Formats: sequence, C-alpha cells, structure tokens
Amino acid sequence: MRRQEKISLTILTFGAFWSLLCSTLMNIALPILMRTFHVTAEQVQWVSNGYMLINALMIPVSAYLIKRFSFRRLFLGFTSVFLVGTILGSMAPSFWLVVFARMIQAVGAGVMVPLVNVMAIRYAPKGKQGSVMGFIGLAFNFSPIIGPTLSGIILTYFSWRYLFILLIPFLAGVLVVAFKALPAESHSLALSFDYRGLMLISLGLWFLLWALSNVSQLLSGEGLLISLSLVAAIVFWLLFVWLQLRTKQPLVNLNVFKTRQFTFALVINSLIIATMYGNTILLPLLVQNSMHRSPLVSGLVILPGALITGFMSSTSGKFYDRFKIKHLVLIGLTIDLCGTLLQMLIGAQSSIWMVTLGQAVRQSGLVLMLIPLQTHSLVYLKRAQLPDGVAIFNTLRQVAATMGTALIVAAITITDARLHVPNSRVGIQVGFGICLCLLLVAVTQAFRLQNAKEIPDND
Repeated sequence: MRRQEKISLTILTFGAFWSLLCSTLMNIALPILMRTFHVTAEQVQWVSNGYMLINALMIPVSAYLIKRFSFRRLFLGFTSVFLVGTILGSMAPSFWLVVFARMIQAVGAGVMVPLVNVMAIRYAPKGKQGSVMGFIGLAFNFSPIIGPTLSGIILTYFSWRYLFILLIPFLAGVLVVAFKALPAESHSLALSFDYRGLMLISLGLWFLLWALSNVSQLLSGEGLLISLSLVAAIVFWLLFVWLQLRTKQPLVNLNVFKTRQFTFALVINSLIIATMYGNTILLPLLVQNSMHRSPLVSGLVILPGALITGFMSSTSGKFYDRFKIKHLVLIGLTIDLCGTLLQMLIGAQSSIWMVTLGQAVRQSGLVLMLIPLQTHSLVYLKRAQLPDGVAIFNTLRQVAATMGTALIVAAITITDARLHVPNSRVGIQVGFGICLCLLLVAVTQAFRLQNAKEIPDND
C-alpha cells in the first residue's frame, strides 16, 4: 500500500471512528432521557433504533455513491452532514428533535463506514487483507464498545447534551485535515439510480424496525397491528429482491450471495452483532436499574472489555492471514459463550466485578471473530462487487443490531410484565439467555466456513 493510500485510509478510519462511536454512545443515557423527557422504554429506543434505521437505509445507497463519486467528495460531504446532526442534537429542546438529530447523524455515518471498508480491501496487498482490516478494526469494533464507557464518564460530570457537544471539535478537525490531505480523484462513472429499489428497501426496513421496537406489545391489543407490520416488511423485502434481480443497474447487486463463503460469514457476523448490541442495552439496565449503580460504574464495567477489543483488533486481523477462519471463529464463539453464560448466572448477591469479568470474557471472544469474518467475506468478491458486498454486509449488520436490541427489550418487558416487577433481574437474565441461543446458532454455521487454497484476485 502506497504512502498516500495509507494517509487517506487513516483519515477515513478516524472519521468512521466517531460515527460508529455514536451508535452506542447514547445507550447509557437512555434512562436519563426517559426521566428528562418523560418517555417510555419503547419510545426511548428510537434514540438508538432511529439512528440504526437511517444508517441501514444509507448503506445500500453507498454502493451507488461509491461507484459514482470519489472517496474525497463522499467523505467531505457526509462528514459535514454528520457534523450538522451533531450540532442539532446539542441544541435539541425536545425528545423527538433529539431523535431527528440522531437520524441526521446517521445519514452521514451510513456512507462513511462503507467507504472505509471498500478502500481498505481495494488497496490492501494480496495476503495482507487481514492486517489492513485489523487496522480499521479499531474504528469498527473498539468504538461501539468504548461508547458506553465514555458516555458514563461524561454523564457523571455533564448533562446528556455533552454527548453531542464534545464530538463537534473532533469532527471539525477531521474535516479540516481531510480537505487538505485527501487527494482529488477523477471519478465520473455514469450510473442510473434505482429509486424504486430504495423506496422498497426503505419501507421494508421501516416496517421491520417499527414492529421490532414494539414487539413486546405483540400479546396486547396492538398485536394485530404489529403482526401486519412484520408481514408488510417481509412483502417489501421480497419485492426488493425481485426487483434487484431484474434490474440492469440495481441499487445493490444481490449476486454477491452466490459467493457462499461471503454468505456464511455474513450470517455468523449478523448473529454475533445482534448479541453485541443487545448486550449494550442489557448491561446499563443491569447495572443502573437492577444493581442501582451510577452511569459512571455502568461505563467502567465495560471498560476492560473495550480495552481488550482495542488492543486485539489489529492482532485479530493478522490472525486471519495466518490461521484458518473456521478455527478462529469456533474459538471466539466458545469464549463468547462462556462469558455470556457467566452474565446469565449473575444473581442478587453477585458483585460488580463478576459483571465486569463476564463482559471482558465476551469481548475477548468477539474480537477474535469480527475482523476475520468481515475480511473473509470480502476477499472472495471481485473488485467490481466490493461496493455491493460492503453495502450488504453493513446493512445487515445494522439490521442485526436493531433486531438484537429490540428482542432484548421485548424479552425484558414481557418477563417483567408477567412477574409484575419492573427492571427485574429475571428479565435481564432472559435477555442474556437469548444472546446465548443466538451464539449457539452461530456455532452451527461456523463449521461451514472454509479457507480457499488461494484467494482469487479482486479484478
């Protein structure tokens, strides 16, 4: 990789760090926002789920944009959008304006992240893809995990508005450096935009997210409405797939699913991501609402695991270049299962150190898998397929994160309603149990991973 390419990748990775940090930065603040704006648990989910929804919508669009425009223009434009959303969030006077500001942030983040992925794989030397992807793993895996820790520290000394305010100087700095350092590229590939595809995937994601965010009401009077929403989501997704397979210039090229190793890695990664993001909801509820500790303690519980993720991200990428992917994933899943089981067994007399240990063990397993899985999925694709593969991978990552969060909240809500006890440990333990089941499903899929004797050229 040439010097200019390394500089450009570093700048893009630093920008993506802040966008991914925001995916979990607000989670510890959710109980505070509930009290401040007098909203319910189902409503406050939209601070996180609204971000994930718009982020997921923008990622398929990024496949078209990356083919159509240069890295420089896209990064400068969408980092600016992210900055605007951050400024709006810092001044928002009401809850739904906070949600709106988060959605503006997500418009920028939804393009910044795929941009880094495509650039990393496109310019990585053959046989070194894992090492390069490990470098950007600091942004992709470390930032969502460290988010709750930083949030806990900030909320201890400042108001929730500083979760927006403190990002502003960093984003402004990234823009200035990017404007001066990113090279101007000629990029004039003429493509038509698939508006029908965007409309169908948008409707599908919206109905899916709304249903998942209210799935805890499935057994109540709104059960029929939620069921109809799920059916509508499935119909729109099927129509989207049908249209993409018959369009000459689709929004996303679904033929990448014909690459079986891409598909296997994608399924396993989605299951893992669902548990990872579900856990970012479970831990603050466990520590703050059930164990009655402060947001600072809630953040510090996550810190050891976050540090492990940061230190091991680049190393796990190098592991992909040296060891079989199947072995890496199976070892990682085994460690993750042990940590999840430990969390599920936390009782009324358990110490905060046990919670911390369980999270650290989980992160040790996660970091062994995430970068290798993403690298494994992309190195099998041809160069022309990379924008589509990255878009699909990251879209389903966001959908999985949303599903994991929604299922966990639903499990806690339903369990607490049956026990007539709010914020019960039993409900939280059920949530950890769901994570355990998803990881066991991932184990069955891990045996299908295979290493090719020779990775094909990305041409």
